[in-house]
Amino acid sequence: MTDTLKPKRTKIIKPPLTMDLEDHLAAVWKGYVCGVDEAGRGPWAGPVTAAAVILNPDDIPAGLNDSKALTEKRREALMPVIKEKALAWGIGHASVEEIDTINILRATELAMQRAVAALAIQPVGALIDGNYKFNLPCRVDTTVGGDGLSLSVAAASILAKTTRDHLLVELDGQYPHYGFARHKGYGSAAHRAALAEHGPCAHHRSSYAPIRALLAARGLDHEEGAQ
Repeated sequence: MTDTLKPKRTKIIKPPLTMDLEDHLAAVWKGYVCGVDEAGRGPWAGPVTAAAVILNPDDIPAGLNDSKALTEKRREALMPVIKEKALAWGIGHASVEEIDTINILRATELAMQRAVAALAIQPVGALIDGNYKFNLPCRVDTTVGGDGLSLSVAAASILAKTTRDHLLVELDGQYPHYGFARHKGYGSAAHRAALAEHGPCAHHRSSYAPIRALLAARGLDHEEGAQ
């Protein structure tokens, strides 16, 4: 009896992150180029946060990668190293009120504008993760999956993620019954259960369908439901 040969699994090996994209733009635009990324477009609560980073090509932190590919412990370890070694870094936020007023896309743009403006060195251009060319105070190029290709964008993704996570941990101290420290505002089962029991608070995004539906079911608008 002949054994059935099982096909071998092909291991996908991703190429290492480089500064090729930002170096090319820097040469064309003749100046510094920052990597830009955001965290928090999907959650039901908390701000959207963006980061901009200009790396020092002669002193790049080891282990940079897309923040989603790293453990929380590794992200936390890299955050101070990025800040120490980068030529410049900046953080920007757009509040829940801004998200609900101008929508999440425009609020993300606002957070990115604030992050670039916060850089100690103003760049001639920015490389943004994704395919949307946000209006920033410099030239802009985009790359889909940039946080897994560009070292600068990866560094920005780590700063944006860790900074926003810290804010949600702080919110957890004020509103412990929602579990913000665990789910960071995303629509987990535990978050849904807490919302069903307690209703939304002032830091929930009333423009998001699940929160809007909860408020409507309670006969409240956002101001009335934000206790």
